Amino acid sequence: MIKSEPAAPAARNGNGNAAKPGSKRLQYATSRESTPANIAESYGHFIGGKFVPSSGGETFATTNPATGELLSRVATGTPEDVDRAVAAARKAYDKYWKPLSPARRAAYVYRIARAISERARELAVLETLDNGKPIKESRDFDVPMASAHFFYYAGWADKLEYAARGGRLPHSRGVVGAIVPWNFPLLMAAWKIAPALAAGNTIVLKPAETTPLSALRLAEICAEADLPPGVLNIVTGDGVAGAALAAHTGIDKIAFTGSTEVGKAIQRSRAGSRIPITLELGGKAANIVFADAPLDSAIEGIVSGIYFNQGHVCCAGSRLLVQESIHDEVVARLTERLETMRIGDPLDKNTDIGAINSQAQLDRIKELVASGIAEGATLHSQTAALPENGCFFPASFFTGVGPGMRIAREEIFGPVLSILTFRTADEAIEKANNTRYGLSAGVWTDKGSKSMYVAGKLKAGVVWCSTFNKFDPSSPFGGYRESGFGREGGLEGLRPYLELDP
Repeated sequence: MIKSEPAAPAARNGNGNAAKPGSKRLQYATSRESTPANIAESYGHFIGGKFVPSSGGETFATTNPATGELLSRVATGTPEDVDRAVAAARKAYDKYWKPLSPARRAAYVYRIARAISERARELAVLETLDNGKPIKESRDFDVPMASAHFFYYAGWADKLEYAARGGRLPHSRGVVGAIVPWNFPLLMAAWKIAPALAAGNTIVLKPAETTPLSALRLAEICAEADLPPGVLNIVTGDGVAGAALAAHTGIDKIAFTGSTEVGKAIQRSRAGSRIPITLELGGKAANIVFADAPLDSAIEGIVSGIYFNQGHVCCAGSRLLVQESIHDEVVARLTERLETMRIGDPLDKNTDIGAINSQAQLDRIKELVASGIAEGATLHSQTAALPENGCFFPASFFTGVGPGMRIAREEIFGPVLSILTFRTADEAIEKANNTRYGLSAGVWTDKGSKSMYVAGKLKAGVVWCSTFNKFDPSSPFGGYRESGFGREGGLEGLRPYLELDP
């Protein structure tokens, strides 16, 4: 419910900030999502179509980052558990999945897609509880996009001959090892599982330690869809399980999304093995705003580019390059816009900024922000009071940023923006490319020719023009340099899961 009232001097606006005397502010009543998530007290690994305990008998806690409350205890994966999962995947590949007709495989993937759509509200709540992101993002982006990827790749399952070039016949590779991060747990799992299954492979998935619940719920959905046992296996745990999976000799393809440092370690561990790897790693994207850009739209694009999912986005537009002549106006507008953003309970449908996923990540954000202040940049933050419990950080941005500062070079992975200036298009291109990453970028101008000129010279795998953070299952996504290699989504995201005849 929304109501608009004249604000008294002590009134508060929608995000809890003091309203200006005599002004009108939208007052947002609490609108908390009440759909139950039905979380079990404990979970085992999902291996061979069943939930089984860890071989070591150990479990770890997964908690709600917005409150600190315990959600469940989950099995701690060991190398022995990974061995069991890979063996189950190999057995399922040889016995069930490889001999199955492509049309039958497509039917299973379609069935999973429909089940995700039917259980969308439950999955959205579960994702928000375990991850900390606002429910409106889980509800409107994560879950629908996960379902859309299963729908899209189900359509490819019986058309794989069209995925090859030059008349070469495609074949499944075998057992896929997939490791996904905590920022989009369900969606990243869908990015890996859907094309792997459609291509005829079986899979072992290792979700992030802090966000295992939506992957485990997906395992339940697959079991209810009668997916043959062992086609999908999930091993939960920390980096020990992830390293064991990445180095396992029974894996035929590795798909990893996560930090650049871990991606490098995976490359080193598989050097010389001839096992295909796709890596989607970190980023420090430039969002370029020219003086002729429609500023109302650009401000919303800036907000979407950096504050979506609390900045926990590898392709976040965390470096804002603003043409010098409009710098002050952009800063003023952005300052005003931040004061309208609501931070707090992620389950409240009015919340814009949810919880940081973990205390470790919050500490990382605070350390980099402190470095920016120490190096002479000026910090601007929304003035909303933070919740007393949980891991929260206000939407913020820096001005007076130099290209050599840590906040302009290192991935913060939080709701913190660094603003730099430029005078000419060529200077903007040079500054945008002054990074070790190459995942994404954005260009804002009302001149189509300028958009194309700049986009063509940016060293980024994905460039958005007059928009940001727009995704589609049929469109490939990925980067190069230290942002990794390979693509996810589209035909380009299917091909790595296929082996072609020589």
